[in-house]
Amino acid sequence: MVDLQETPAVPPMEPGGDVRVGYFAAGSLLVVLGWGLAVVLNLVLHALAGSQGMVLGPVRITSAIGDYAWAVFGLGLFTGALGVVLIGLGRSSPRGPLVLPGYDY
Repeated sequence: MVDLQETPAVPPMEPGGDVRVGYFAAGSLLVVLGWGLAVVLNLVLHALAGSQGMVLGPVRITSAIGDYAWAVFGLGLFTGALGVVLIGLGRSSPRGPLVLPGYDY
């Protein structure tokens, strides 16, 4: 009989993997979502709406930037800046071997 409390669900990994991969992936995703979608797409949609506005699914977009658009804009600026910080951490972290979880090395 095997005691399940003593058996790890995932085999332990040796330390020393490359943490920079996670920093670059997360930072790039935050920059694309924050600055690309929340800032650029937000401003482009409001510019394209014109004086009559436009309907995009259940949302009506007008040329005036309202409270919700400003909140999305601010959140996008913060998210993109956080992504830049993560990319900077990745560039300053020491390089390690690229290992995947569960890979025997």
